[in-house]
Amino acid sequence: MEEQNVSSISSSPTGYSKGMVVFICMLISWVFVHRWNQRNMKGPKTWPLVGAAIEQLMNYNRMHDWLVEYLSELKTVTVPMPFTTYTYIADPVNVEHVLKTNFANYPKGEVYHSYMEVLLGDGIFNSDGELWRKQRKTASFEFASKNLRDFSTIVFREYALKLSYILSQTSAQNQQVDMQELLMRMTLDSICKVGFGVEIGSLAPELPENCFARAFDTANIIVTLRFIDPLWRIKKFLNVGSEAQLDESIKTIDGFTYSVIRKRKAEIQEARVHSKDVKLKHDILSRFIELSEDPDNNLTDKSLRDVVLNFVIAGRDTTATTLCWFIYMIMTHPHVAAKLYSELKAIEEDRTKEEKLCLLPYDPEDHTSFNERVTQFARFLTYDSLGKLSYLHAAITETLRLYPAVPQDPKGILKDDVLPDGTKLKAGGMVTYVPYSMGRMEYNWGPDAASFKPERWFKDGFFHNSSPFKFTAFQAGPRICLGKDSAYLQMKMTLAILCRFFEFRLVPNHPVKYRMMTILSMEHELKLTVTRRS
Repeated sequence: MEEQNVSSISSSPTGYSKGMVVFICMLISWVFVHRWNQRNMKGPKTWPLVGAAIEQLMNYNRMHDWLVEYLSELKTVTVPMPFTTYTYIADPVNVEHVLKTNFANYPKGEVYHSYMEVLLGDGIFNSDGELWRKQRKTASFEFASKNLRDFSTIVFREYALKLSYILSQTSAQNQQVDMQELLMRMTLDSICKVGFGVEIGSLAPELPENCFARAFDTANIIVTLRFIDPLWRIKKFLNVGSEAQLDESIKTIDGFTYSVIRKRKAEIQEARVHSKDVKLKHDILSRFIELSEDPDNNLTDKSLRDVVLNFVIAGRDTTATTLCWFIYMIMTHPHVAAKLYSELKAIEEDRTKEEKLCLLPYDPEDHTSFNERVTQFARFLTYDSLGKLSYLHAAITETLRLYPAVPQDPKGILKDDVLPDGTKLKAGGMVTYVPYSMGRMEYNWGPDAASFKPERWFKDGFFHNSSPFKFTAFQAGPRICLGKDSAYLQMKMTLAILCRFFEFRLVPNHPVKYRMMTILSMEHELKLTVTRRS
């Protein structure tokens, strides 16, 4: 009877309520003690279990600027998350330690690889060790080829002219244009021609629907969200929400990619049937297909798929994004546009004298004569003549300083380490150097760090490179970008034509802000109007 009374009391609503009150008090005390211990620590606010995830989620759409605010004061920021810890760095000394001095300790890592594998597989940007070295060696050989460089120059000129013809038509019809969409189409066509030897025609005058590009952008956004979404694996397992959308996007991406591989293989096989001594084209995919025919290389169609998609993100997204921000910069800095125009007019006059030619007469109001003159100017743009456009080169570089195509680049941590500034790093976490923040740090670039100023790149009248550990738009150390020269070549070719023959005006009240994904693209596109120049 006594035991029954005790049992009934402990299970009564009053007893249950007291237990809950005690539990809640303990929980509040735990949170209070945690926050009290954090009171003098600089950096994002952290909470038990979830770390800094709350503040990071609240600032997700402006994360790059959120990091600028912390890194401008701290240089190194530690952000605890539920399953790992991110350490963000902006000091060139720390960056050199991670990217070069202790390179072997900072691979892409399993965490990054697991997040990005669905899109990039085991490609060069998502692999480490021997697999990465083999791909880099092959790609390095191709990028060093004069044949590829000469072929690229022709292709980049061809597609820049196609873009100019579309803009000329747009100008004649006084239409608004989405410049980001056009540039993405141009660079996609270019990388498919240079990288894979195929013509896909997305920049055709009628601008056909581009399902691959749309799916690729969607997948890019979703895999980026995985870095702060602790539930993504659950959503993937259940195939719901963003992960279900990702799955559909990957099906579209793979359909396009495998069709490119099949087409290229068929072309190679057909050429061999007609000629025993056939030489492969100078595109990158052909070289990897050749390697895949050697059983020792273990290259499957899946491996080739990864090669294609890694070079798409390198050759399409990064270049188009930089071109977008460049055009935005010259629209908001008309004195820079004027200097570029003068430099381009000068090279036009010099090449005309060198080749003893007469410039074709044209009327900006006449579509046919205008396009003929643009075509004539484009012929002057060779690899060597583009190399003489130092102010254009500086303006592109300045754009990359403030708007790097890859705004953050995370690395895994294999073993415990200490950065040069004394920050301790734990194995299993991630360290991220932040090019977007680095370009805005006064301790890196001086009090005018936030200003767009191409002149900062000149010393005694000549363009002067900065340390790659300070200007990190192309990474540095063993993983420094192999396609840097190719990217500059395409950007110079395109911008030389656009800045010589067109003026751009932003559509009134059009919002310009970045979109959170691995590449710094514009969230609301880039809507503008175009006017032909004389």
